[in-house]
Amino acid sequence: MERWYGSSAVPAGPGRSVVAVGNFDGVHRGHRVLLDEVVAQARSRGLRSLAVTFDPHPLQLLHPDRAPELLTGLPERLSLLEGTGLDGVVVLPFTRELAVRTPREWVTEDLVRDLGMGVAVVGHDVRFGVRNSGDLSVLHELCAALDVDVVVLDDAASQGRRWSSSWVRELLAEGDARGAAEVLGRPHRVVGEVVHGDHRGRELGYPTANLAPGAEGLVPADGVYAGWLTPLADGPGGPARSGVRAGQRRPAAVSIGTNPTFDGLQRRVEAFVLDVPDGAPLDLYGVHVRVELVERLRPTLRFDGVEELCDQMARDVREAADLLQPPGSSPSSPAT
Repeated sequence: MERWYGSSAVPAGPGRSVVAVGNFDGVHRGHRVLLDEVVAQARSRGLRSLAVTFDPHPLQLLHPDRAPELLTGLPERLSLLEGTGLDGVVVLPFTRELAVRTPREWVTEDLVRDLGMGVAVVGHDVRFGVRNSGDLSVLHELCAALDVDVVVLDDAASQGRRWSSSWVRELLAEGDARGAAEVLGRPHRVVGEVVHGDHRGRELGYPTANLAPGAEGLVPADGVYAGWLTPLADGPGGPARSGVRAGQRRPAAVSIGTNPTFDGLQRRVEAFVLDVPDGAPLDLYGVHVRVELVERLRPTLRFDGVEELCDQMARDVREAADLLQPPGSSPSSPAT
């Protein structure tokens, strides 16, 4: 998949395109229905398939007080879009100049002239142009004059509700990682660099990978989760010395919260990798990792002492290991 930053970077040579436009935050199942149609239309017509997205999110510029916390940062969004089979993604810097483009300017210049749009794939609630003044009827009118086809899709939904990024945010705020994964079509992700923490987990026998503050991706409600940790780069000493190989997905028990047993103040995301044998090296410091959250095991609790905490951590690890076992395999306790 090609990636272009700004419409001027898109080559004109390949000809006409099938285009969908959106923020695509989280690239959830509703987005996938739309993008699957883009790819199918492009293949059937011999055109290229393009998605257009924005950075930053328009509300971050126009109404920061109303801007949602994003489910995915731009790198993860592009990574997820790459898995849809698109030929390319155009990332448009969202500026005040772009925000005041009229619906006619947006369609005729930004999409048709610059991107060669021959087919637009949209939902019934499409809005575009300055103050979202363009709607489906305006799009039909503009595209008819430009010999551009419009393909309109019905909303994709489950449980009587439309799949949406806002629904995912609600579920994550409740700690419902499994429900969020149902809407996303995959586990929710948080991505960040591993940094040094208090080393308290190591002292208790559960060394954790602490994500730096400001990790990308919405951090869900506090609690302990079963999940996966994937390094996005090899360890600093190389895979042989550090035990960290890029792309290797590892089962993990993930703690999110302030460590109330120790009167912690800073909210953290920290993951204990389950399949590391005793004494094996696992140096994740300075490595960017992806943490995927499968299911919340329990809320964050305050314990009366270290012994009670360690007993609960052992139960958490066993529960996470059993939940993450591949179908048909025998449960086993990971080394701690």
